[in-house]
This record gives sequence, C-alpha cells and structure tokens, in this order.
Amino acid sequence: MENQHDTEESKVFNDPIHGHIELHPLLVKIINTPQFQRLRNIKQLGGVYFVYPGASHNRFEHSIGVAHLAGELAKALKVKQLEQIKRMEELEKMSTNLEVVKFGPEDVKKLAELKESLISDQDVLCVQIAGLCHDLGHGPFSHFFDGMFMDAIKRDKKGKADKEVINKEWTHEKASIEMFNYLLDKNDLKKVMKTYGLKVDGKDNNDLEFIEEMIEKPQDKKPLNDAAQDNEPQNNDASKKWPYKGREEKKSFLYEIVSNKESGIDVDKFDYFARDCHHLGIRNNFDHQRFIMFARVCDVNGRKHICSRDKEVANLYDMFHTRNSLHRRAYQHRVTKSVEIMIKDALLKADHHILTKGSGGTTLCLSKAKTDMEAYTKLTDQVIERILHPCSCSNEFTPSPLEEARMILQRIMSRDLYQFVGETKLKKEDQEEIKKMKDSLENELVKVISKDSFEITVVTLDYGMKNKDPINTTYFYTKANPTEAFKIPREQVSKLLPVCFAEKILRVYCKNSASLRDAKFCFQRWYHENDFLTEDRDRATP
Repeated sequence: MENQHDTEESKVFNDPIHGHIELHPLLVKIINTPQFQRLRNIKQLGGVYFVYPGASHNRFEHSIGVAHLAGELAKALKVKQLEQIKRMEELEKMSTNLEVVKFGPEDVKKLAELKESLISDQDVLCVQIAGLCHDLGHGPFSHFFDGMFMDAIKRDKKGKADKEVINKEWTHEKASIEMFNYLLDKNDLKKVMKTYGLKVDGKDNNDLEFIEEMIEKPQDKKPLNDAAQDNEPQNNDASKKWPYKGREEKKSFLYEIVSNKESGIDVDKFDYFARDCHHLGIRNNFDHQRFIMFARVCDVNGRKHICSRDKEVANLYDMFHTRNSLHRRAYQHRVTKSVEIMIKDALLKADHHILTKGSGGTTLCLSKAKTDMEAYTKLTDQVIERILHPCSCSNEFTPSPLEEARMILQRIMSRDLYQFVGETKLKKEDQEEIKKMKDSLENELVKVISKDSFEITVVTLDYGMKNKDPINTTYFYTKANPTEAFKIPREQVSKLLPVCFAEKILRVYCKNSASLRDAKFCFQRWYHENDFLTEDRDRATP
C-alpha cells in the first residue's frame, strides 16, 4: 500500500479506495510503530472473510483511510468558513463607505464568532490523528472480540455476571485510548507532536485530550450492550454543560468529524462503507465525496454543527440504507455468525492456555491481555494459528483444552460449520422480552437435545439509531441561505421511506449434525406455538 516516494512535508500512499493520498509526517511516524502495525493482522470484518473471500482487508488500511477523510472534511469546512468570513468582512468594509449597506452590532458579533470558530492547522492535525488511531484498541477479528467473545467471558458457568467486568466496562474505544497513549510513550512521540505545535504535556495538554475525546467522547463512558458497528446518538442540547475539555464549545462541530454522536454521519462510516463494499463486491450507493463538497458549519441553537445541502437528503438516506444492507448481507450473515460462534467457542476453551507476556514480565491469558497494552499489542487474529499449530517444543499449552479448541477451528477450515436451525423476527425489541423469548426457546430445546449442542443468538438490523429515523437528527441548509440550519420532515423527502428503522432476529444454530433434525422440529413447533413471523427456510448451512 505504501509508496516509497517521500518528501519533507508528507508521504504518499496509494490506497485502492481513495487513490493517492498524502499524510502528514507525524501520522507517518505513528503508522511506523509496532502498536499501529499490529492492525495489519486484524481483519476489518472478522468472520465475514470466511463467507466473502474478498473481505481480506484489515484495520490498518481502514484507519489510514479514516485519517485521510477526516483531514479532507476538516479542510473543506475550513474553506467554507474562510469564504463566509471574507464575505462578511467585505460587507463590513462596504458599510463604512456606503450608508445603504448595513452592518450592525449583531453582524459584528457574528463575524467575531466565525473567526473564533475557524479551524486551525492544529485542529486538522488532531482530527487526522484521531481518525488514524480510533481503532487501535480492536482485538482479534475486530468487533467479534469486544462483542461476542467478551460477552461470553462475562458469564460464568451458572450464567452470573462477572462483577469485575461489570464494575469496569471494557470497550475497544477505551482500549484505543490506552493503546494510543502507550504508543506515544513507547515511541517517544510526544516530543515530535510538540514540534508540530500540539499541546500534549502537563496541564496544557488540550490537544491530547481533544484527540482522546474524539475517539471516546465523555457521553460514551457508560456500559454498552453490544459491539455494534456504530455508536448511539447523544443529545447535545446547548442548555447543558459543555462536556469536553479539548476544545471549547465554539468548535463543537469538530467532534462530529471522526465519530458523530448526533446523526451518525461521520468519516469512519464513509471509509468502511466504501472499503467494505469494494472488498465484498456489494454496490455502494453513497457518495461521500459529494457530502464533503456540500458540508458546512452552521449555528444550531447556540452550538455549531456540520450541515448538508437540502438536496442531499436522499443521498444521506442512501448512506443509511447501505449500512443496513451491509449488516443484512455481510456483517450479520447467518453463515458469518455460525463461523464467529465457532471461533468464540474455540477461544473460550483456549482462554487460559494462550498466554502472552506483558509488562514487568507478567503473563496474561487471552481474555486478560486487553488490560496490559504490551501484551495486547501481541494479540491479533494470529491467535487462531497459535491454536491450530501450537509449538511442540513449548510447554505453553495444556493439551486437553487446547485440543478441543483446535478441533473446533479445524471444523471451520474443513467447512464443517455449526448448522443453521432457523430464525424468527421478534415482535418486541426490549431486552426483557428478548430474554424471555430466549429462555422460552432454550427450555424447549433442552428437552430434546443437550444444552451444549445449540446456540441462540439475537441479531439487530437497523439504520444505526435503533428504531429512530437518523435523518431526524440531521441539519440542512439551502443555497439561498447557507448559514441557517433546519431539519427536513420525512414527508417532504419521499413517501417511499421506511416506517420502521430496526428489527431484531432470533437465530438458532446446532453444533452437531446428529441433533439437527430434533432441533429443527423443536424450533418449528416453538415458533408456531408463539405465533412468530418466520423465514421460510429449511436448509442447512453450507
């Protein structure tokens, strides 16, 4: 991917999605560290690669793509800001010479606010660094690790929650910040950051705080119930206290570039939509370059937000439709989930027998390596190879449990996957009702097959904001009045838009072919008794 053409100003990368891109020398120094290079060995889409053979791309190239787009959007917004400032300064100058042109106190105040909110070179660099490092904390197979695997770790054999995990909720965003700081310290990069005008030390470290806040915002610091591709929106009411320390409220829009908690429209999605579609062979209907071209900063109830042209509303709906399509056709594909359940089972059996050396010479098991960045740096998708091909000269492994894990992984390699039993769309989507349905189905299944012979999982398909229309939180402007932001009611967009924006699907997998027939019969009887809507499928997983 890298091009060896080097200049004093930047380095040129040839990316299959964005073409030739230039990255700041500080970004290149971050890329050329073991902590960042680790991302070369973490698949972007986890188990999807076992279903779509083209999905071999990694977090490494995605992170570089996000850094590039973050810089492009920040620079595009700055150009619009400068144009607006220039126009107002010309009006101010004309008002002093012509009595016809009025430039009152409100205009003077507005011009001053515009200049204060003007994006600086340091802002652009910080946004690019946040984009580059936002996924440093991902574990093996990306979202699989902090989702399916860690959820399984949280439960003991009796199904009780692990108090240690609950008291200190772990997410890949938190790990990204830890890994970022470890990267800076280990490679002595804070000195380099200072040479480019960034404030990263002591009390005067607002640039470092700004980068961390863009990776994990203060509102994010609460328990999450899943490792979804996207984060939930947050209410950013101007009447509430400004929660950030890295940048003042006048630059609130900067927090919407890398990870937008308001509308879900951000450069992280722009890159993974384009990159994932490219590698999956699925058409991407969203044009992120067009969005960047029309994006501008507008004032909304006392806070500044990134807004888009009113005519772009259909393009944005296409973006969220693309997200839903990717989840439906790839991320939540029934065979993808079958593979990931098998990887989860294998890693659980190998958990205490895959040991990694951390700081101070300590050794940590698979599920605990995330607490030590030195150990976590060594934890990638290659853990699968360590299980499949253990070193015969090492006493690192206990034979029996590791052999069980190896047999599960060998089944994946020989395409002897867990069998798909059936699925049904759930009528109600609250957690209490979902648990009730899962327990009800489990109670029926254990009557005919053993509990360790099946797995029940719930898949969520939505537009990124549960059952809410994401465009309801998006602001637009018109060509005639580019400084005034407003929302567009859905009835003014199209009558063909979806009414429901989310659904949950309950799926059942059978872990051995001997139990498949009984499992299918039991499942069919259960959903008929509960009057569920079901997919008319009676086929085995290929």
